[in-house]
Amino acid sequence: MPLSDQIAAWLRERLAAANADGFVCGLSGGVDSATAAALAVRAVGSEHVLAALMPCRSVPEDAALGQLVAATFGMPTVTVDLSAAYDALVAQVPPDAQSGGLAAANVKPRLRMITLYYLAQSRNYLVLGSGNKTELAVGYFTKYGDGGVDLLPLGNLDKTRVWELARELGVPREVVERAPSAGLWPGQTDEGEMGITYRELDRVLAAIDAGDTSDIQPATLEKVQGMVARSAHKRAMPPVFRVGSE
Repeated sequence: MPLSDQIAAWLRERLAAANADGFVCGLSGGVDSATAAALAVRAVGSEHVLAALMPCRSVPEDAALGQLVAATFGMPTVTVDLSAAYDALVAQVPPDAQSGGLAAANVKPRLRMITLYYLAQSRNYLVLGSGNKTELAVGYFTKYGDGGVDLLPLGNLDKTRVWELARELGVPREVVERAPSAGLWPGQTDEGEMGITYRELDRVLAAIDAGDTSDIQPATLEKVQGMVARSAHKRAMPPVFRVGSE
């Protein structure tokens, strides 16, 4: 069975287990969200998949490519402009001086998470995430932002495999070939922020998984291992104090 059909079957199983009626997907204009949405359509049909466009001081290309993906796969859309909500919130909290604006930038995916759950709960839908194996491994997602979802259909696929699957599913070329970006600020790209390309990152992570890193440059290996270690808290439930523990 093709991988896309395997994932679609899994999505149907999870939907039935939750006694839910469909999926809501946030379309960012990127390849991951487009691929996740296409899989949802394959699983349950476009009439049971709501595509949410959530501009938040975003570049116009994000919404345009999101609309293109929705049209390609026949999904109904809803647009919720979060710019005013973002502005109102950041105006009320202390300036984010020490982290170069990252705390403020992370408000965007957290507002989107709130919006997706509002839309999902009002329709008895599940929130479909777009995180892939590569991003999960190194913590390249916002805790309780784009990491706050019900299902991760791409969570066991590295970024290289997601690109391949996107092409197989018919995701528009403009989306597949677009430089990956979380849209946190103008000109931001994933690879620029991480300081490593996805293909190199996939290669290093595969070597770590295989237990043979002899072909990896020591500095690169150290960098990736550090990314994995620093983000461990993102992949775990919050620690709970146990009465009687020491």
